[in-house]
Amino acid sequence: MTSEPTKPARGNNVFLIGPMGSGKTAVGKQLARLLHLHFYDSDAEIEHRCGVDIPYIFEKEGETGFREREREVIDSLTQMQDVIVATGGGAVLSPYNREHLASRGRVVYLQTSVDQQLERTRHGRQRPLLYTENPERKLRELMTFRAPLYESIAAVVVCTDGRQVRAVADEVVQRLQELSPA
Repeated sequence: MTSEPTKPARGNNVFLIGPMGSGKTAVGKQLARLLHLHFYDSDAEIEHRCGVDIPYIFEKEGETGFREREREVIDSLTQMQDVIVATGGGAVLSPYNREHLASRGRVVYLQTSVDQQLERTRHGRQRPLLYTENPERKLRELMTFRAPLYESIAAVVVCTDGRQVRAVADEVVQRLQELSPA
């Protein structure tokens, strides 16, 4: 009897990608509760490992230094099993991250409009890329470049505009179940 080669184990890993303000952290926490998995936020993990916040890392090391730290954390978190991981909005910039996210779990793109991003991020102070005179223009620039990268690795795309966290999480669960073989 000939057997087919086995694929690497992906467990129940779910990796949330999307722009800042799309709800990755909030939806990720809800998904972890619904699916009885462990939740990790890659940005929070970077801060935990460094002992400083992300704006400080950007100030001292620039975006390049931050992206290197992000790459290390994404590699580490995606090697775990049975986890929900909310990534930073720019995690998809690295081909290395995209490959690990796509090969080690199911990737869910939480899609949102720039208007919704502006609404959700306007009071936050933890978003160094928005330290600009025109945050809307910056968000549009980021989306133009990043949206194709999000789409390139997403197994599921769910729009979060104007929706409650629980409704988005419920849709993600349903869409992930549709992906699983019967």
